[in-house]
Amino acid sequence: MRMWLIIMYTTLAVTLTGLFYLASRVGNFGGIKKLAQGSRRRKFLISFLIITAAFVGIGACLNFMNAIVCVIYFAMVWVVCDVVFWCIERWRKKAFRFYYAGWTAILGTLLALSVGWYQDYHVWQTDYTIVSEKNIKPLKIAMFADSHLGTTFGAKGFAKHMATIQYQNPDAVVVVGDFVDDGTTKEDMIAACRTLGELKTPYGVYFVFGNHDKGYYGSSYRGFSGQELIDELEKNGVVVLRDEAFLVADDFYFIGRRDFSEIKERRGYRQTMVELLQTLDQSKYMVVLDHQPTDYDNQAKAGVDLVLSGHTHGGQLFPFNQVGKWIGANDLIYGHEKRNKTDFIVTSGLSDWAIKFKTGTKSEFVMLYIRPQDVKN
Repeated sequence: MRMWLIIMYTTLAVTLTGLFYLASRVGNFGGIKKLAQGSRRRKFLISFLIITAAFVGIGACLNFMNAIVCVIYFAMVWVVCDVVFWCIERWRKKAFRFYYAGWTAILGTLLALSVGWYQDYHVWQTDYTIVSEKNIKPLKIAMFADSHLGTTFGAKGFAKHMATIQYQNPDAVVVVGDFVDDGTTKEDMIAACRTLGELKTPYGVYFVFGNHDKGYYGSSYRGFSGQELIDELEKNGVVVLRDEAFLVADDFYFIGRRDFSEIKERRGYRQTMVELLQTLDQSKYMVVLDHQPTDYDNQAKAGVDLVLSGHTHGGQLFPFNQVGKWIGANDLIYGHEKRNKTDFIVTSGLSDWAIKFKTGTKSEFVMLYIRPQDVKN
């Protein structure tokens, strides 16, 4: 909790600093100078009102979090542009007639945020090939996390993404947490669960909870509880795993963990990796579904073969992509890592939560191709 309070206060301080910096720079445009009629105080006041109005407008259209992101990005890019153009002016020994640094900053920020918007709302496919020393049959698993249903798409959009996954003919589909959110309607939840039930796979669909799936504001806020979500998933044939292992085709295990938020936020309990594995045949391939990538040392020590996670949204924003790892909140932000004989994969997610931009990553679902060493293709 202390860490998140530090992050919150730091973000607010940076936002306020950004607002004042932008107000000090907007006044350099010719039109603002004319309105100010030579008064520096009036010039700053007009500029601050413009920046504040833009901040409030973005907050009203998107939300307060996205307004903060926009302010921080404009301020960062503007600082860079001011420094670059200052250096150019020193080199050419002559000031520019127009405030090119400001126009470049505006256009550059709008371009970066537009790309970030597209990368958030468009969904790519990312492939990984995993080679195992164990004697497992070649296996194709579709994985997605962080759909946060209702954020960038509702039930109809979700169905389109599932149709894309179905086209790949996976052997199994795994949903690695944050399927729904506090903003998800009950109607969308029911329809999306029905869509999961309509997927045609040899080995089925598997689900583990993320920190948002049970909701932070109670069942009355969004119209359904965590248990109702479970009931709807199971009614549609989805296997919900809560500190449980499921042996598939007598060939490999899906091991689903309760989310780390059960311990961190809900004063609950989840089994350790040792407890989860103690009754399993460890000669078989073991795939762990764990929403938050926070237990890598124990998972590698336990000797599981593959750990699949989401939660991080791939770091979300450049240049803050690696902050979660730097502060110790996550073991991996995005991609593939191997520790000992355990492969770890973190997806950037099918959608998003509150922030509507992905400038440091992109939305995706993952296709995993798992094969033994003696099979090359």
